Amino acid sequence: MNGYQRIRAAMEGRWPDHTPVMLHNFLMAAREAGYTQAQFRSDPATIADAFIRSVETYGYDGVLIDIDTAVLASAIGVPVDYPDDQPARSRGVLLENLTDVSELAPTKLLDSWRVETWLESVRLLKQHFRDEVYIRGNCDQCPFSLAAMARGLQNWMLDLLDEDGHEHVVELLQYCTKVSRDMIALMAETGADMVSNGDSPAGPAMISPKMYREFALPYEKECVAEAHRHELPYALHICGDTTPILEDMRETGADAVELDYLTDIHKAHDCFKDDICFIGNIDPSGVLAFGTADEVRRKTGDLLSVYRDSPRFILNTGCAIPAETPSENLRAMIEVARMH
Repeated sequence: MNGYQRIRAAMEGRWPDHTPVMLHNFLMAAREAGYTQAQFRSDPATIADAFIRSVETYGYDGVLIDIDTAVLASAIGVPVDYPDDQPARSRGVLLENLTDVSELAPTKLLDSWRVETWLESVRLLKQHFRDEVYIRGNCDQCPFSLAAMARGLQNWMLDLLDEDGHEHVVELLQYCTKVSRDMIALMAETGADMVSNGDSPAGPAMISPKMYREFALPYEKECVAEAHRHELPYALHICGDTTPILEDMRETGADAVELDYLTDIHKAHDCFKDDICFIGNIDPSGVLAFGTADEVRRKTGDLLSVYRDSPRFILNTGCAIPAETPSENLRAMIEVARMH
């Protein structure tokens, strides 16, 4: 099997020849290719080159094409900061008053150079790898997360607690859902093999499971539906300890979930092993970046042993791999996967 076949098998519930690996490694890939984050995020050919070099160096199966978490935010008008060698990040709010949501103009994503850069990088990588390496076109933020960036996280949390303002909360979520769905539709046109979104502010570290079911889950479902409308599998990523909402996440209809190391892997296995692919969940910092190669091997082996009875598993970290991660640690993780 090649990488594309390996990941497709896992996504479809068929046993691959060994555990597939898909890395969330844009920071490390850019650094090892000699690019700053400013250079990386600004040019599709540079993005493609960094990932191509990384696949050639480490021989993994699937490329997760990510740039940062502020592309859609910038497209809708949220102020964004662009550090030279750190990912872009939102630095202000779009809506000082939630009641102004009705005045938001429709967003045309292709008017954003950042969106077009992202899309073109996926096209270039798909053209290069064809059906040899699996291409996951990430689509930035889910509606709940994008709404949090539009309002500012603190304001957004207060908005959710103000029952009198929930009409405007829903209006903003609907606006952001249109943006998220439009990004998925554009990504589908690139030839990507699957799509994904992140919704980390919707996790239990920030809101209760009840709030998740009311303000995040319905809009995540719409993102999944958009992917399926284009006949593409969909992965949902949420950081933090998602153990309290695992059953709720099943209801999104996502084909895969990408969860980080704080989530109880045994409960995740029991919840998803029969019909949803699990992507993760080595600790990217404490283990992969700052642990020893032997520790990486041990933690990877422990993780794979949990999923020994299900083919619906793709090895990855639970979040972005730090740029300074030692190459020998990444090789150790992949080495263990190749033995299973």
